[in-house]
Amino acid sequence: MRLNLGCGDFKIDGWVNVDKYGHFGADVVHDLEQFPWPFDDETAEEVLLNHVLEHLGQDTDVFLGIMKELYRVCRAGAAVRIHVPHPRHDDFITDPTHVRAILPDTLAMFDLEVNERWRAEKAANTQLAIYTRTDFKMLSATVTPDDRFKDASGNVLVSIEELLEKARVELNVIKEYQITLEVRK
Repeated sequence: MRLNLGCGDFKIDGWVNVDKYGHFGADVVHDLEQFPWPFDDETAEEVLLNHVLEHLGQDTDVFLGIMKELYRVCRAGAAVRIHVPHPRHDDFITDPTHVRAILPDTLAMFDLEVNERWRAEKAANTQLAIYTRTDFKMLSATVTPDDRFKDASGNVLVSIEELLEKARVELNVIKEYQITLEVRK
C-alpha cells in the first residue's frame, strides 16, 4: 500500500489518499493528529507527506505520536518522502497553519544508529528513536533554492554549500527540503 498523507487536492492514482477534510475527495478522511490511524501495522511500502508535516504536531506529544504511527504503519524498508518548506523562508513564515519547523536534523533524531552513536559519545542530543521506539534512516535530504538563486532557465547559480551557508544567516535562501527516509525494523 502507498499512502499519500494530507493529500489535499494532490491525489495520486493507485495510492491511498488521506486528508482531514472530506471536501478534497480523499479515499480516507482522517485527522493525522488522532491516533491510531486507520491502517494495519506494517502495510505501507511508501508514504508521501507533501507539504503536510509542518502543519501537524504543534504539541510535542502529538508530533511524537505522528512519528510513532508512521513507523507502525510502514513495513521494513518502506520509503517515507517528506517535502517541507524551509523554516527561514517566507513560504513557512507567512502561513499561520504552519506549526512545526522540520529540518533534516529534526528527522535524524529518529535514526536509531545516530541515537546509539550519540549515547556512546555521551552527546546531549535528544535520542527520539530510542524514546519513541522508531528507526528512520535518512537516505537523502535535498533542497530547492529560492528563485533568486536561479537563472531564467531554472539553473541554480550557486553551489549547494553556498546555499546552506547563506541559509544560516539569511531568509528566503532555501525554499524547501525534500527528505527521504527508510524505515528500519
